[in-house]
Amino acid sequence: MKTVIVVARHGNTFAEGETPRRIGAKTNLPLVETLRGTSVGLYLKARALVPSAIYAAPLLRTLQTAELAAAACGAEVAVTELDEFTEIDYGPDENKTEEEVFLRLGAGDPNRGKAIIEAWNASATVPDGWRADARRIVDAWFEFAAAVETGLKGKVALIVTSNGIIRFAPHLTGDFDGFARKRELKTATGAVCIFEKEEDAKFWTCREWNAKPYGMQF
Repeated sequence: MKTVIVVARHGNTFAEGETPRRIGAKTNLPLVETLRGTSVGLYLKARALVPSAIYAAPLLRTLQTAELAAAACGAEVAVTELDEFTEIDYGPDENKTEEEVFLRLGAGDPNRGKAIIEAWNASATVPDGWRADARRIVDAWFEFAAAVETGLKGKVALIVTSNGIIRFAPHLTGDFDGFARKRELKTATGAVCIFEKEEDAKFWTCREWNAKPYGMQF
């Protein structure tokens, strides 16, 4: 009997041609498109992974994506908000362009700053100044997974959250370092990751990581 956790990143919050900025917990932007959220739902429906429960961080972008996914896959369940999966607080880099972030982190050297962000994407090493408790985020993933396994054994749960939170989910596999050596931890907007757990298994298996339903045909 397999229990499944589907992890999805929210859709786009910047329109085409608009310069993206680093958006965290304190900037509550709505979606500017519906394709990615709808595609998440269609992707799950096509794979017979219609969720029995749907959760989302309490931000417009995550809640709206969850609602779009639920409607597209036909899941007739309410979206439950989970504060612990709210995006991290980027501190002095909140709402700044990547170029501005590179300059601050690198103390004026954008290449050094870029290397720090590359470490964030490769190993989830939290840069100085960001307000993110990595241990707390990892614990939240394990607590959530345990609750899903207990309450939804043999079923599917969907959680919609953000890039800074999702990169810690591979700790559920029991081999985060090995996982990170094989895959980039950063996920695209509207991307899907799928974790499965057999009833007698100790850890979760990641079956899909950073799949992009919005580029697929259904």
